[in-house]
Amino acid sequence: MRGNVLVTRRTTPRMAPGRDDSRTPGLNALEREVVEFFVRLSRLLGQPASFGQIYGLLFISPRPLPMDELVERLQISKGSASQGLRFLHTLGAVRRVQRPDDRRTHYEAVAELRRLAGRFLRERVEPRLRDGETRLDRMTVLVETLPEDARRPARDRIRLLRSWSRNSRRVLPLILRVLGS
Repeated sequence: MRGNVLVTRRTTPRMAPGRDDSRTPGLNALEREVVEFFVRLSRLLGQPASFGQIYGLLFISPRPLPMDELVERLQISKGSASQGLRFLHTLGAVRRVQRPDDRRTHYEAVAELRRLAGRFLRERVEPRLRDGETRLDRMTVLVETLPEDARRPARDRIRLLRSWSRNSRRVLPLILRVLGS
């Protein structure tokens, strides 16, 4: 209890190996752990959890899976599955696979994470850093519209943002070089 507010923490119970739990009955314990690993990574990157769920299940699966199986096993909507597969395919994280015995499109994870990370940084992070510079320029102009006593603290904060942005733009090429992208 904090003040008058009851604070609860959601905990995930440890499951015996191979046991299903009620949240994802279509997954075994290993699949759930891999899916959760990629969900956390997805959230860290600011993407929906469903993107991590889809990639995680495809990553651990020994065979390509069709969308309807992803929907059923992950307990996600067709819309989330479709959007996630489209995003992951555009990113190069999954590829479409046609099977001669099945008319449905199947998907498999691309496991070359260095290439994926490099592509994500180039296509998603780099443009946002460039856009950030434009926004910082606008902020600098807007500071001058503030009352005199509010300008200095605002200028200091914008200087700090500019420093973060500059450092991010310096580090990004180094990260891309390390990734071999």
